Amino acid sequence: MTIQTHKRTCSLCEATCGIEIRYDDQTGDIESIKGDKSDPFSRGYICPKATALQDLHNDPDRLRKPLKKTASGFVEISWKQALHEAASGLKRVQQQHGRDAVGSYLGNPNVHNYGNLLFGPLMLRALGSKNKFSATSVDQLPHHMASYFMFGHQLMIPVPDIDRTDLMIIIGGNPMASNGSLMTSPDIKNRLKAIRERGGHLLVIDPRRTETADIADDHWFIRPGSDVLLLLSLLYVFTHELQGRLPALPDYVDAEPLAPMVSAFAPEQTEAHTGIPAQQVRALADRWLSARSAVCYGRMGVSVQQFGGLCQWLINVLNVLSGNFDREGGAMFTRPAVDLPAVTAAQGGRGHYDRFRSRVRGLPEFGGELPVATLAEEILTPGKGQIRAMVTMAGNPVVATPNARQLDQAFESLDFMVSIDYFLNETTRHADLILPPCGPLERDHYDLIFNALAVRNVAKYSDALYPLKDGARQDWQILLDLTKRLNRGGFKKRLSTRLTLAVMGWMGPEGILNKLLKSGPYKLDLKTLKDNPQGMDLGALTPCMPGRLFSKNKRLNLTPAVFTDALRDAATTLLTQNVAPFVLIGRRHIRSNNSWLHNSQRLVKGKSRCTLMLNPQDAEALGVSDGGQVSVASRVAELVAVAEITDEIMPGVVSLPHGFGHHHPDIRLQVASSVAGVNTNDLTDDQLVDALTGNAALNGVPVQLRAVG
Repeated sequence: MTIQTHKRTCSLCEATCGIEIRYDDQTGDIESIKGDKSDPFSRGYICPKATALQDLHNDPDRLRKPLKKTASGFVEISWKQALHEAASGLKRVQQQHGRDAVGSYLGNPNVHNYGNLLFGPLMLRALGSKNKFSATSVDQLPHHMASYFMFGHQLMIPVPDIDRTDLMIIIGGNPMASNGSLMTSPDIKNRLKAIRERGGHLLVIDPRRTETADIADDHWFIRPGSDVLLLLSLLYVFTHELQGRLPALPDYVDAEPLAPMVSAFAPEQTEAHTGIPAQQVRALADRWLSARSAVCYGRMGVSVQQFGGLCQWLINVLNVLSGNFDREGGAMFTRPAVDLPAVTAAQGGRGHYDRFRSRVRGLPEFGGELPVATLAEEILTPGKGQIRAMVTMAGNPVVATPNARQLDQAFESLDFMVSIDYFLNETTRHADLILPPCGPLERDHYDLIFNALAVRNVAKYSDALYPLKDGARQDWQILLDLTKRLNRGGFKKRLSTRLTLAVMGWMGPEGILNKLLKSGPYKLDLKTLKDNPQGMDLGALTPCMPGRLFSKNKRLNLTPAVFTDALRDAATTLLTQNVAPFVLIGRRHIRSNNSWLHNSQRLVKGKSRCTLMLNPQDAEALGVSDGGQVSVASRVAELVAVAEITDEIMPGVVSLPHGFGHHHPDIRLQVASSVAGVNTNDLTDDQLVDALTGNAALNGVPVQLRAVG
């Protein structure tokens, strides 16, 4: 027996931490997984999730061979049969009902897999359906829309220069649990603490006193869904009271006058809605403009709400207007080794909006995808264009999307379904065929997406630790084979596609990555990265405007009409909307990642985390004791949860974690089923969306509570 060390990037969340896996080179058994102190980015830090890589690899519930649904249950079949029947079934539905009769859904893990990012679009183009959905519209869609209209590309999302800022304002984000989201930032705790250690200030604004709030200088409670009013009031103070202190806008910025747009949103007008006193808003505006550098960062809490699109636009506006855009310590852009925005822009992929709309509700597409809140109705509503078949890839929308019970019923009604996934879960149980890819340690890894969102420019490549066994396939190989079988059109088109697929199959993800690295800004290659398995630090973020703008006129549009029109339309509603007695918000925990790490015993053991947090004064009024049962009802469903009484949560707000609800008898998840919990998305409402972007409003859902028993 010889113990070897394998250096790699943990691919289970956005932090991209470097790890060292010690393993027996004869048996393959893993002895330990630890943080890699030589990794220049993560500096030895890992969170508890990293150990789940071993659990995923060894999980007895993970599927190793394709499954076919039969009258007596699922049975294993060969890859040849599975791929043939998958392609034949999808073709059959499209021949009978049209191309749009097949829908697709891509889950969050796809962005952690560069093979999927390179080969997934090929399969979707082969399907040719407009009915494309993904986890984007229950997550970060407002960020993409703001970036597209302001900077010219949906992937140009500015990130906080956290290592050099003097004032960081976090609204609706909990990086201590997420490890930094749309802000790739390993070792986030020490990075946040360093702000305070160098004399800076950290403010968290959130309806819950989160783990991040616990290490901040200040925490302000805010009523869920009212963040847009706080941002508008800050903009009011900037433009009506402190306008003389505002720096001149850069000469590449185009802007309509902002003061008239926010004249109705003085802090006195909004404090009753937000719960934040007017004097605090003014003090924050003053501190913001007095700081040597400052940055505002808003994440899930401000994205997945009724005005998420306006929130993310306003955060960008405030960062630009205060002089903290494209400068050290402010909101900056990365320069990744594979410049994904530049690559996709060269292929015409900057983004687009409202080229078509969903069939039933008429919600706009963004980037070729429709809001997933419309998916169930597109399946259940008869008529031309009705979805009759689905392809899901590395996603569990029956748990992860609003009004989940309705989607569960919709999937049950499908004529045909194919899932590319290595678990039989709440979603894939509906599939006629499940095509399981290999595990994360059986494929190589490079972060195409998260390097483009990192707080430092870095590059790192990881070889596969284990070879493929027993006919196992990587995701990209499954996608390539399906695409070949779906190839259609005239002779010339089929021939051209066949040649393209042959070249890409010959190159594989590694060859394509090598080409992208060579054409990138640092002219790296795969050999260089393989020679540096601990990763390479390519330097701090640097000012890059206006050269990094992708708009056709190379201008930054601070006030795109799509946002200013939406603000005018919403102005009256914002200050007059009724406030529900109780509203529901989500939460996450550092030991989980949505629903896809719940089958790791070491991550789910201990005290149950699937509880309903509520404030002590609300609990007293309801007659609820800690550990007691509470009925929670929304427009679409009612469920019973276990109460956790805590002053972490503000009065009038309750919180359930995301990703639980593993209770169906068909699923094969032994650990997850034993800690089933309840699914918060049984309560979230598919009709409650951000009208501007179509993103689901998972936070601020009106609910009714009553004590049970």
